Amino acid sequence: MLFDLDGVVLDTEKAYDVFWEEEGKRYRPDVPSLHRKIKGFTLQRIIAEFFGNDPQKEQGILQRLDTLESCMEYPYIPGALDFIKDLKRRRIPMALVTSSNEKKMGYVYRVHPELAGYFQVKITADKITRSKPDPECYLLGAEELGVEPEFCFVFEDSFAGLEAGKRAGMKVIGVATTNPQEEIEKRTDRVISDFVGFDYEKMMK
Repeated sequence: MLFDLDGVVLDTEKAYDVFWEEEGKRYRPDVPSLHRKIKGFTLQRIIAEFFGNDPQKEQGILQRLDTLESCMEYPYIPGALDFIKDLKRRRIPMALVTSSNEKKMGYVYRVHPELAGYFQVKITADKITRSKPDPECYLLGAEELGVEPEFCFVFEDSFAGLEAGKRAGMKVIGVATTNPQEEIEKRTDRVISDFVGFDYEKMMK
C-alpha cells in the first residue's frame, strides 16, 4: 500500500490552498487559481515552473512556507490512522510517498512521532528527480517495498498523484478531500470521501 500524505493521511490541503493562493496573488496574478494547478507537485517544480527560479522570490516563499509548516497542527484525515493501524496489524507492507521534503517531514514527526513507525518505506521529494504526475515516486516506493507495481494500491487526492499511480501500473483509490468526487472518478479505480468505515475487506472488494 502506498499513501500520499497531504490530503490523504493529513488534513492539510486547506492551509496550503490559502498559502499558495496568497503567493499567486503576490507574484503571479496572471495565473488564476495557482493553488489548484500545483497540487501534487514538489516545491522544486512549483518554484521552477511558476516563479522562474528567481532567487529573491524563492527565498521569500521558502521562509513563509517554513513558518507555516513549523507551526501547523497536521490533523489526520478522518479514519486514516485507524485504517493504517489495521493494515499494520495485518502486516501489509506500506510506503509513504509524498511531494514534501525531509524538512517538512521533520515537523510532521514532531507532531505525530507515531506516524514514522507505520511505514517501512518513506519516499520524499528529496529522493526523486521527477515530480508527480511522473510515476517515479510510486515505482521507487514499490521497489523499496519489494512489491511488483501490479500488486500495489495507491491512495491519492491530487490529479497529478492519481495520474502518477495509474502510470505506475497500480490500483488507484482516490480520496475526495481535495477535488470533487465526480472528477476523481474519471481517474481512479475507486473513490472514497475519507477512511471512516473503510477497511481492508472493502478495499479488496
